[in-house]
Amino acid sequence: MARVLVTGITGYVGQHCGAELLSRGHEVVGTIRSRAKADAAMDALRAAGSVDALTLVEADLLADDGWDDAVDGCDYVLHVASPFFLSEPDDPNEYITPAVEGTRRVIGAAQRAGVKRVVLTSSVAAVTGGHGSGHFGPDDWTDTTADVGAYLLSKTYAEQAAWEMVADGSTELATINPAAVLGPSLGASPDAQSIMMATDMISGKMSMYPDLSIGIVDVRDVAWLHVEAMTHPDAAGKRFIASTREPVPMGTMAAIMRDAGYDKAPKRKAPNLLMKVMSVFDKDLRAMVPLLGTRASLDNTLAIGVLDWEPRPLEDTLLEMAAGLDI
Repeated sequence: MARVLVTGITGYVGQHCGAELLSRGHEVVGTIRSRAKADAAMDALRAAGSVDALTLVEADLLADDGWDDAVDGCDYVLHVASPFFLSEPDDPNEYITPAVEGTRRVIGAAQRAGVKRVVLTSSVAAVTGGHGSGHFGPDDWTDTTADVGAYLLSKTYAEQAAWEMVADGSTELATINPAAVLGPSLGASPDAQSIMMATDMISGKMSMYPDLSIGIVDVRDVAWLHVEAMTHPDAAGKRFIASTREPVPMGTMAAIMRDAGYDKAPKRKAPNLLMKVMSVFDKDLRAMVPLLGTRASLDNTLAIGVLDWEPRPLEDTLLEMAAGLDI
């Protein structure tokens, strides 16, 4: 069994990655930004299984301290820490700097430690941005010259920085590029954007759904793909898109919720003009406006063909997530 560093193990995806590794018998070192988060992280992972092989260490993406010690003796690194944001910051570097500098710090430490392979949590945000509707695959990149917003830039620049750092072949790299990550939480903070979206939908806070169609992937599948990409002999050097092949309309998601008894899920679609007007006053909506009415299909062939991924049914993802929410 391997010793694996998981960055951001307190996060929504990070917790599931830790649980997946521990369930397979690996030794896990998880990074936390503060010792104050240690107990909550341990409790969440303990609920999923044994934590006897789990060690937590402090390390911050914006500081050099701790990374060499964290990665010491590790065979692999899953660099998961990089949060998802929908709203636009006043300064784009609020998102870009920690994503890019953090990625460089983690991969640099992995290279110094002789780690075999790094698996980076990227995003379809690094694939489809600025292109509108169409069909997109692992060879596509977000157009950073377009007005795509800080989050898409942060994911794109961070992934590009990762590929640049391993260009000399000293460390293998694979990336997992998920679409919207949904599914049950192991206890991650409810301010995670994906959890908030589902909460708003079934609580009645979302009175109308936007004209959005998004790729969706179960958080448990994302964790499984990270662990498979970590050791699969054919995974190095590849970008694995983790998503439904066709985008799922928000109206379809709402209908699934209503059919399952969540009567407060919205029934009406918000006019695009209304969304655009509201975005002037609500920065949480601003990043959504360029996506209204677009339909981006995603090529998940590599994840299915190379890693033998069998995506969970969409209904299971949505309803198991909803069942775990405190509504």
